[in-house]
Amino acid sequence: MLLHLLKIDLKKLTSYRTFWVVCGLYFITIGFSTASGMEFLKWLASLIDNFGQKINIERIPLYHFPDVWLNLVWWSGFFKVLVGIMVVISISNEYTYRTLRQNIIDGLSRWEFLLSKILTNLLLSVLSVVLIFFIALITGFIYTPEINWSYVFTDLEFYPAYLLEVFSYLSFALMLGILVQRSGLTIILLLLAHLLEFIIKTNVDNYVEWLIPYFPMESISALIKMPLYRYAFQQIQDYVDPLSVVIATAWMVAFNYISYLKLKRSDL
Repeated sequence: MLLHLLKIDLKKLTSYRTFWVVCGLYFITIGFSTASGMEFLKWLASLIDNFGQKINIERIPLYHFPDVWLNLVWWSGFFKVLVGIMVVISISNEYTYRTLRQNIIDGLSRWEFLLSKILTNLLLSVLSVVLIFFIALITGFIYTPEINWSYVFTDLEFYPAYLLEVFSYLSFALMLGILVQRSGLTIILLLLAHLLEFIIKTNVDNYVEWLIPYFPMESISALIKMPLYRYAFQQIQDYVDPLSVVIATAWMVAFNYISYLKLKRSDL
């Protein structure tokens, strides 16, 4: 049943040229930007060398095991917005071309329609994690000076957290698409979500500072902390906070439940 629903949604998605363009752009960008990072740092170091300052990039273990796992998965989080845009376009097209109504007429329940979208989001999230895993694995083997197998597969707990991060974000994008139903406006709201939340946080942090970690974008981003502090300040949260997982999971469930309520009450 689940596989059947997934096939229904994938059949519609793969018929859109936009789907292939956005997905291709996402996977190419994420692959190129993560895999070529060390070469960029070497080029940057060579520019600094021209000013009389000597920096040995090889001594900074950005791409060494086990640091590479966290560094690449954190950096990849910036590009999930591309997949979010594709999700928005997908659900908006359902309303524009009346395929949602046709699916309901053909026998799908509203929950089954939503479940097909949720399953597609989950598939895209899993593919993102698999891509980053193999890029990090290959990059680590290339740049780690001496392979110590006891460290190669350390810190992999960040990858289930990344899966939750991407899936929660795509659930948010799906909810926006169902609520707004206009691709242009929804994409703008999706792109501005972090900024709008930041404005709200700056106006309430003096009154209810304890509430800030529970904001949706804040909680999703908190799953993977910025790892670069370890090199500048020798401090980093090198574990996934269980509370962050609980909060992000709660928001993910809430996003999908709101989507269901909207579909249930809408006149299609």
